[in-house]
Amino acid sequence: MRRRTWLWLLPVLAGAGFAIYWLSAGKTVASVPAKRQPLIETVISSGRIITPERIELGAEMVGNLVEVAVEEGDRVRVGQVLARIDDGEQRAATEQARRALEEAEARLAELHEVSRPVADQALNQAEANLAQAGSEYGRVSKLVEAGFYNQSRLDEARRALDAARAVREAALVQARGNRPDGVESRLVLARRGQARAALGLAAAKQANTVIRAPAPGVVVRKLVESGDIVTQGKPLFELAADGEVQIVLQADEKNLGRLAIGQTASVLADAYPTRPFAAEIFHIAPAVDAQKGSVEVKLRVAAPPAFVKPDMTVSVEIQVGHRGSALTLPSEAVRDLAGRPWVMVIENGRAARREVRLGLVGTGAVEVTDGLSEGEAVIPVSAGITVGQKVRASAV
Repeated sequence: MRRRTWLWLLPVLAGAGFAIYWLSAGKTVASVPAKRQPLIETVISSGRIITPERIELGAEMVGNLVEVAVEEGDRVRVGQVLARIDDGEQRAATEQARRALEEAEARLAELHEVSRPVADQALNQAEANLAQAGSEYGRVSKLVEAGFYNQSRLDEARRALDAARAVREAALVQARGNRPDGVESRLVLARRGQARAALGLAAAKQANTVIRAPAPGVVVRKLVESGDIVTQGKPLFELAADGEVQIVLQADEKNLGRLAIGQTASVLADAYPTRPFAAEIFHIAPAVDAQKGSVEVKLRVAAPPAFVKPDMTVSVEIQVGHRGSALTLPSEAVRDLAGRPWVMVIENGRAARREVRLGLVGTGAVEVTDGLSEGEAVIPVSAGITVGQKVRASAV
């Protein structure tokens, strides 16, 4: 009987001893050690692909749209025809102006080839007639003095001289007017200039009936169809001109101090989540949008993939910090990250609170710059341990 009693008490005593040991040693918890490893801190935001230049093309005149030559998404070259407006009236006006210019050119040719030589010949003839009339007047005057002619004959010779002089003056005025610096020449040249200007205006108006691409790019919006009546200034197309591909995003203002010109980023298009490409910050807005609580950031894409299109939605991960060797902890092991961060460590078999100073905040890990040593065990939040509780570490 005594032996059987001891056999029954042994398991009970063993269990009691184990319970006393377990209670005195505390609860076993899975801890995580502070360890050194490379750490990258990033800021993640969403944005859109943009081109630096958006060109809105409109009509400069009223008319009927007889042709639309492009569709949205089409790539166009500089000078390519996008649309045409009925130009019947403009063609007629251009032809009329061209005929007027031909008439002015013909009048100028007539002046050079006919009017000027005739005027010069008339002047030469008038000067010869004037010289002859002068000689005749001198001869008659001497004969009157000698008594061979009476006074009436002298008066007749004087009238002939005056008439020759008047004809000569008229011929001189006509000849001067037909010279290159004369009034008639200037008038004909002015008329030719007016005709040329009128032709240029008519041709410009006719050219305005053809809507052309001012730069190479992609048609992102088409706002008209063939047969539409367009008015002056009405938008017809929106063109994204070729140029440097950029990304614009609205970063939370709390990250403003972590962003800087020249920082690199990895970009993923929502439509191509497995094909990242690189970008670099080149502009940070000088002011914060008070309503959105954000700041505009622009990034430059040096080598955009072929699938990148204007207005495409992208996710941007900007690298704002890097450490080749940082003392790190999992993010879930640090408490009150946004306030006064602290961790729970094991000191003398009990859970103790210890404040720490943080550096970089990476994806799933944070840098501890003060308050913790490498390899020191930290109790994660998920362990459910309170400060002062007896614990035993069990590394994971």
